[in-house]
Amino acid sequence: MVKIAILGFGVVGSGTAEVLTENKKIIEERLGCEYSIKYILDLRDFPDSPFAELVTHDFNDILNDDEVTVVAEMMGGSHPAYDFSKACLEAGKHVITSNKEVVSNFGVELCSIAAAHGVRYLFEASVGGGIPVIRPMINDLASNKITKICGILNGTTNYILTKMRDEGASFADALAEAQKLGYAEANPSADVDGIDAARKIVILAALASGKLISPKSIYTEGITAISLLDTKIAEAIGCSIKLIGQARITADGLCALVSPCMVPKSNPLSRIDDVFNGILIDANMVGEVMFYGPGAGKLPTASAVVADIIDVIAHRDAEQKVIAWEEAKDCDLADFSEFSCKRVFITSAKLELPCVKQFVTLDGAFAYLTDEMTETEVEKIKTSNADAILSVFRVI
Repeated sequence: MVKIAILGFGVVGSGTAEVLTENKKIIEERLGCEYSIKYILDLRDFPDSPFAELVTHDFNDILNDDEVTVVAEMMGGSHPAYDFSKACLEAGKHVITSNKEVVSNFGVELCSIAAAHGVRYLFEASVGGGIPVIRPMINDLASNKITKICGILNGTTNYILTKMRDEGASFADALAEAQKLGYAEANPSADVDGIDAARKIVILAALASGKLISPKSIYTEGITAISLLDTKIAEAIGCSIKLIGQARITADGLCALVSPCMVPKSNPLSRIDDVFNGILIDANMVGEVMFYGPGAGKLPTASAVVADIIDVIAHRDAEQKVIAWEEAKDCDLADFSEFSCKRVFITSAKLELPCVKQFVTLDGAFAYLTDEMTETEVEKIKTSNADAILSVFRVI
């Protein structure tokens, strides 16, 4: 009998308990062994919950119980989630998490501790909610060199941008609707400022390169400045605006960033709407593959957590596969000023811009789709035309 502890009984934690209970028979049949939830750690009591008797307020109950071999952490935030995860790994317990903040900030250390103690630290649910992407990158794409990752990694911002495009809603109104439906927090900064997507893209980049970049060190731009004019112009030139996290792994090094992008309708990411996520991965042998599905939500995310729990239990007697990352050093990183892609300039006056591929006018504004430009070249144009440029978008 495998004993499991759950840290945090919020949306994902309660969903994990639900999945483990609702699908217990089918999971145990597939595993060939039985399991049970022994503890649920939370500051609160849940007297009306069917799991009320499992709740403890003392982490040491879990840490010091040798029967507990699998711990699922869904607490959110860095502390005490990191501290509890570290302690469990050092005590020889497997740890599964949905916490992208902890993975992106402490993944190198926690993976190393897991390896040193013969246990596993798994985090499928930290990126893409219920979309299986991390395990396929580790296993199914192991024979490939991944060169590029590009994705819609945040369901809240995708919902907002969809409302703005399809219904002509302002950013403020679309955000309010997202909050009303529970897609956005009362303080939506992590979503709308791109912080959540930044954490996720550095995790994906680390899986591809073995180097973990600090989320705080990458270029991160959110969607708060997107206007209805921007969405209309995007449609006029055959694009959709999406908040995109992308990473490139080249001979020059690793580069990751998050920003609103113009996505041509020919790109499958342009057709991913509402709270769904989509991730495109370019690999040198298989080519381009895509992962699509619900990027958040109680049961989809819990499904990914339970998938990791099943993986750990199924291979508990086998030699553990190690995720080995290093902290990215300056020499591992490509020069962001040389990052190159097509651009869309939206201006209040006509300009003479280089390498223009498409030009449209709309609502008194002018839009220029250009050939590829580096960040340095774009900054020079913005500086010399500061009074006329309303916005500039990268194109994927």
